[in-house]
Amino acid sequence: MSAETRKEWQRRIMRAMRAMEARLDEELRLDAIAREAHFSPYHFHRIFTGMTGESVGAYLRRLRLARATHRLAYGKRSVTEVALKAGFEAPEAFTRAFRAAYGMPPSAWRKAFRGRSRPRDLSELLPPIIMEEKCMELEVTIKRLPPLRLALVRHVGPYDQCEAAWEKLCGMAGPLGLFGPDTQFIGVGHDDPRITPPEKIRYDACLTVPEGYAGTPDLPVAVFGDGDYATAVVKGPYTNLGPAYAWLCGVWGPDSGREFAAKPSMEVYLNDPKTTPPGELLTEIRVPLEPKA
Repeated sequence: MSAETRKEWQRRIMRAMRAMEARLDEELRLDAIAREAHFSPYHFHRIFTGMTGESVGAYLRRLRLARATHRLAYGKRSVTEVALKAGFEAPEAFTRAFRAAYGMPPSAWRKAFRGRSRPRDLSELLPPIIMEEKCMELEVTIKRLPPLRLALVRHVGPYDQCEAAWEKLCGMAGPLGLFGPDTQFIGVGHDDPRITPPEKIRYDACLTVPEGYAGTPDLPVAVFGDGDYATAVVKGPYTNLGPAYAWLCGVWGPDSGREFAAKPSMEVYLNDPKTTPPGELLTEIRVPLEPKA
């Protein structure tokens, strides 16, 4: 069953890839691409990265650059026109990306390849799709989480700049007597930083609170959890979390027999980053699952 599930997920990812290839001239939205693959937009990007080895943005950029090689070698559009068609706002940015990908500027490519026989298919210019397990491997446990009442402070901006939100949270929670021996410190990330502009990323710094705390305007309460979650403990600096999510969603997910739910993931910080060396940090990531069929 797991092997069949993996094949089905690969087929769905391939549908998304084909949809992107057919609409490279359009401004593609992530949720529209996810619908092509019948995945939740919340987790599609991580699934795609884990299964293919590159992000959605990198894949689109690669295809658009590959298509640009065709247009330069076999078309009559100017370099500027080709750059705009490839989704670049300025020829200079296109030239930098093109040089990085193919080792020469677009004008040199056009001169070198003008008149050569045309490849039969765009795929001949692309490396094969990677759908294999990466070096990271985690022990995944499916847990049924109860509803969790969390006091939270919202941070908007890059995830690695959320320290002020935590300081505000802890500064307000202390005088209210919210700290206890069982208090958990949890981060709730609402956006993927690889597809969301840094200034628009939403993150909630949270701690668990007792039933008696109803919240205040400055420190409201929200309920998360209440369902099945795929969980794994990640050891090391917080920069390990992105690859961990990609592995869980794109490698473990297809073999799990489960579907990911359209809810935000959670991170439970099991030790204090202020007193723990980065290599010893422990974080439990929790990715929500749809109810078992």
